[in-house]
Amino acid sequence: MSLRPLLFAAAAIPAMLAFSAPVSAAELKAVASFTVLADVVHQVGGDKVRVATLVGPDGDPHEFEPSPSDAKKLKEANVVFVSGEGLEGWMDRLISASGFKGKPVTASDGIKTRTMEEDGKTVTDPHVWNSPVNVKVWVANIEKALSAADPADSATFKANAEAYTKKLDAMDAYAREKIGKVPEDRRKVLTSHDAFGYFGREYKVTFLAPLGVSTESEASATDVAKLIDQIKAEHVKTYFFENSNDPRLVKQVAKATGAEPGGELYVEALSKAKGPAPTYEKMFRYNVDQLAAAMSKGS
Repeated sequence: MSLRPLLFAAAAIPAMLAFSAPVSAAELKAVASFTVLADVVHQVGGDKVRVATLVGPDGDPHEFEPSPSDAKKLKEANVVFVSGEGLEGWMDRLISASGFKGKPVTASDGIKTRTMEEDGKTVTDPHVWNSPVNVKVWVANIEKALSAADPADSATFKANAEAYTKKLDAMDAYAREKIGKVPEDRRKVLTSHDAFGYFGREYKVTFLAPLGVSTESEASATDVAKLIDQIKAEHVKTYFFENSNDPRLVKQVAKATGAEPGGELYVEALSKAKGPAPTYEKMFRYNVDQLAAAMSKGS
């Protein structure tokens, strides 16, 4: 999507749309590409940082279409965070359109990424946050960037980062305990697209999906047929759909295989405030609970 036609309208958007509340001189203005990253920036920044998100709750970061108000958010930001690894394919266009002069901070720098085959190409899996072990790297990168932007509050950012890292360690331990109770031969799940690779790598769960790393791709009839055969051969019993994308294809595959619904997972977006996953910590624990309960059935 080109933002050029939208920029003429951007000047008419009131400044109040950029951030939901007045920003004091003591607060940094930070923008994060999507809700999961925005929450982690908030955990590190605390009350010293005003965080806005581009992709909102229940939004799909793969298929996001920026608006003039998003360009305005970027232009007024002191620091911008992206996850990287190909997730935000629209960000360069948005930066050019916004007039933002800085360079976005790539929170995933330093994470040991995984690669996979998709459409005959080797691609990097961008869904790093589905392992809290990876999010500890996010936290370190966020702390460094916020401290560089606001050295006077670096001690606060350091303390917040250390406290949140302890929470991430507790989340990791929680997943290992819950998933560890499920026999390894039952740790197989069908999901909408291939977004749980890092979770699978960390906790030895096999995830099968009709779509690859991006929801923008389309599954061919041949690929779907192969997936159905694989699910039957491996006796996958449960399927999940995702809050941020269309469930019809995964339901179609499930119907053909006899897999039972396990519910909804929060994969690339937090829920709204009153939902079950309004923060990254709640999202991760909720997903662990859903997956463990579904895989444990009949074990």
